[in-house]
Amino acid sequence: MTEQGVRRTADQVLALAPDAASRKAGSKLGVAGPWSGTGSGEGTVWGLCKGSGSRPYQTVVDLADATGPAYKCSCPSRKFPCKHALGLLLLWAADDGAVPGGAVPPDWAGQWLAGRRGRAEAGKTRSERGPGAAPADPEAARRRAERRADRVTAGAAELEQRLADLLRGGLATAEQAGYGLWDETAARMVDAQAPGLAARVRELGAIAASGAGWPARLLEECALLHLLDQGWLRRDRLPDGLAATVRSRVGLPAAPDGPPVRDRWLVLAQYDSVDPKLTTRRIWLHGAGSGGTRLLLSYGAAGRAPELSLPVGLALEAEVTAYAGVGRTRAALGERFTPPEPAAFRPPGTTTAEAVARYGEALRDDPWLESVPVTLDRVVPVPDGDRWQLADAGTDTALPLTRAARSRPGLWRLVALSGGAPVTVFGECGHLGFTPLTAWPEGADEAVPLC
Repeated sequence: MTEQGVRRTADQVLALAPDAASRKAGSKLGVAGPWSGTGSGEGTVWGLCKGSGSRPYQTVVDLADATGPAYKCSCPSRKFPCKHALGLLLLWAADDGAVPGGAVPPDWAGQWLAGRRGRAEAGKTRSERGPGAAPADPEAARRRAERRADRVTAGAAELEQRLADLLRGGLATAEQAGYGLWDETAARMVDAQAPGLAARVRELGAIAASGAGWPARLLEECALLHLLDQGWLRRDRLPDGLAATVRSRVGLPAAPDGPPVRDRWLVLAQYDSVDPKLTTRRIWLHGAGSGGTRLLLSYGAAGRAPELSLPVGLALEAEVTAYAGVGRTRAALGERFTPPEPAAFRPPGTTTAEAVARYGEALRDDPWLESVPVTLDRVVPVPDGDRWQLADAGTDTALPLTRAARSRPGLWRLVALSGGAPVTVFGECGHLGFTPLTAWPEGADEAVPLC
């Protein structure tokens, strides 16, 4: 511990970056050359970074808030954190004396810090008093929900007809139609306010161009889509948990359900997936006391990173509330009581065979589940022709890596980390294989992000 909080590693700092360009630019500024007037103290890191103008950029980072770092920089960038904040944190993370500790923030940093913490305290006081707005009209909310359900039902019925037409005409028509057929159908599902159906329909368009064996894959995905349609159309006959899962898969909004669980949560992994309109951030947590593994989802508009960011390998005490649905791991992060700090625990590991069995069991409750979180104990990355797999040390069982995992730089980091010796790996296990997200060398407590 330092007086301003946990000194993050370079990987943990770069995990805060909103995009790859920011990571690259911030890395170039993580050296002493462009910096002056640096210091740390009172939960804050600050410095002046030389830019293209006559005045250096004033950069300050507040690290003391349990909700996560906050940034302020006089540069014109609209990214948070900007490259200067990343560079300053990398300089501080190096712990080579370039950022002196025990200092008092300069006026420009102290004023921002005092204002920010004052607003946070005022907001906390208002929250304790309770919301001042009148409660929403429950009858109006019920009518809106009914209207949306009717639109989704109409969309699901239309989708059923289109799937029947496809199978009646033969799967070859899908190859001839290309993306146009699916894009138009997906747009109809968006109009029906069923974004979950729209997303699954949109994915069908790429299958015909996915190489040998595509008809079988297309038929499989159409079957799952048909099953989801039928689940929605017969949702009143389903058990409550499965009905909640169907509503979520269709794309209806849901609120966290059940009592919050206060625990010390280890940040297992964090990674983003980007499309032209949205950035989705996935953060995996593991509870030291509860033993549960939970998924946090946060979103950012195109070109902007989501606000929620937690350093991999550290743990924080917080409340987490699960969403409804059988076997679902998604949860919402509630009140945070401590900032992230080093942790010596990790999830219990399992074998590759047990990981596959765990995924199979989860499919009974959620047939549309693509993967489950799994920690593999004592596995070795080994090549298998032009592919890679994780083999159990001392046995003949192994899990193939997904195509996405094989294309990431994290694969080579994992191979180098192992060096032929067993490692512990956390990731996602599904029908396409295993995607490694974080690893621990044997006998070490520090987590190494792979994504």
